[in-house]
Amino acid sequence: MKQIDVKIQDLDGNFHSRNFQIERMYNFGSATRDPNAAIAHQEEVAKSGIFIASNVPAPRIYPIGLHALDTQSTVFVQSEKTSGEVEIVIHVGKEIHVGVGSDHTDRALETVSIPGSKQACVNHLATVFWPWEEIAETWDDCILRSWVNDRLYQEVGVDKFLSPPDILAVLKERVTNLPKQNFMVYCGTYVSVDKALGYGNDWRYQLAAPQLNRQIDAQYDVVDILDEVKTGFRVPFFNPQDR
Repeated sequence: MKQIDVKIQDLDGNFHSRNFQIERMYNFGSATRDPNAAIAHQEEVAKSGIFIASNVPAPRIYPIGLHALDTQSTVFVQSEKTSGEVEIVIHVGKEIHVGVGSDHTDRALETVSIPGSKQACVNHLATVFWPWEEIAETWDDCILRSWVNDRLYQEVGVDKFLSPPDILAVLKERVTNLPKQNFMVYCGTYVSVDKALGYGNDWRYQLAAPQLNRQIDAQYDVVDILDEVKTGFRVPFFNPQDR
C-alpha cells in the first residue's frame, strides 16, 4: 500500500486535503476513442526503434509497481534518452477523482521492453485532483499540455482518449484481482507537436479546464545520475556484447 497526500479542488475552487491510498497502479497505451488516432504516436516512437505490440488488443495495459509513483521535483534517470508523456490520471477510492501526470519513460530501454521501460523511470504525479462527478459534464473540453525545456511538446484535448468510466470498464474486463478501490490509472498519451520524441531536463505538464477557468500544473527536473561517474569509470547502460 502506498499513500499520497493530495489536494482536492471542488467546483467552488476550494481545496481540501486528502490522503490517497493506492494498492495497485496501471498504465494504459493506445487508449484513444478512435483507434486510428493512436497510430501517429506509434509511428513517432517507431522512429526511435520502439515498436508497439500491435497483436495485443488496444488499449494495452501495463501494470506498474508502486515504487514508480513519484511527486518529487527531481527525477533521477540513468540514460540521456528519457522523455515525459502527459496523461490523464484516475484515482479510484470511495469516490473517483481525475488529475494529471507524466509517464516518464526510458526510450533506450523501451526499444527492448516497453513494460520494463515503464518500471525504470517514475510516473510523475501532480498532487491536485478534481472530483469526477463535478468535472464530468465539461470533461471533453479539457486540454492536456506538456513542455520540455520551455518548448511546447504536447497539446491534445482529452476527448481524444477513452473517458474515465470507459477506462475503468476496460480494466474490470481485462485485469484479474482488480481492487474494488484504492488504485490509480495513467490513461495513455498522444503524439507530440513535432511528431518526434523530445529529450530535456526540464519538464512541465498541465490539465486545463477552460469552462471552469482552472488548471492543474506540475513540473520536475531530470537528472541523469550516470553522468556523475567520471568518463572511463562509467558502466555502460547496455551490457557489452563481446565476451
